[in-house]
Amino acid sequence: MKFAICNEIYQHWQLEDIFAHARKVGYAAVEIAPFTLADSVLDLSATERQRIRALAAQYQMEIAGLHWLLVRPEGLYLNHPEAALRTKTANYFVALVDCCADLGGKVLVVGSPQQRNILPGISADQAREWAAATFRDAVKRAEDRQVTICFEPLSPAETNFINTAAAAIEFVRPFQSDAFKIILDVKAMCSEAKPIPQIIRESWPHFAHFHANDRNLKGPGFGAVDFQPIAAALREVGYTGYVSVEVFNFEEGPETIASKSFACLHRAFGT
Repeated sequence: MKFAICNEIYQHWQLEDIFAHARKVGYAAVEIAPFTLADSVLDLSATERQRIRALAAQYQMEIAGLHWLLVRPEGLYLNHPEAALRTKTANYFVALVDCCADLGGKVLVVGSPQQRNILPGISADQAREWAAATFRDAVKRAEDRQVTICFEPLSPAETNFINTAAAAIEFVRPFQSDAFKIILDVKAMCSEAKPIPQIIRESWPHFAHFHANDRNLKGPGFGAVDFQPIAAALREVGYTGYVSVEVFNFEEGPETIASKSFACLHRAFGT
């Protein structure tokens, strides 16, 4: 199993220092939040993208992909009633696909709860229809660039649009594309009624990425979630992608978060 870590954990660190530390701890890859690089991926020149890709290679690290995709720029929304805003978002997703591929990444994680909430007066069916149309061009580009867009089911506390792995699979299934799948996130799965290992087994082969964290918004090993059965379920279904550490509470600091999370995963997966 390949372990990755999300770069926003290393607040204000330079990329070379992030790659160096993650490599030292034992991670194989870094997952990048684009807003930590620029307000818009359109501001990242071809030269800068090549520099970042070369920097990762210099430290013998992979770039797993991109996440936190719609934090910036402002004014993006998956299923907004205004067609112009949805078109702007659709075009930006195409740009994100190109950026991910240019950096050598393999997955784009679509969480962005505040940019997908179903607004008052809009039906769930209409919201799904609009969101699907927003992804159409990006999925085609992802097929061409050999990356995978992963839609993330999130808890009802975060969004009212697609809250379970099963619902996320139903959303991506009509595309019939290997470039559009889902991601499973431990924190989000904690909000479902089913045990996490069951969700993993029932969701295979429709997920292409996996986020490791805890219900308490911290990293694996910082809370009560038992990663042994999670690791067993991932091995059972034959998942070979990244298990990527994503946390939302940074109070322990990046060094402790990275090392303790890696140690937990290492024990659970026996790698």
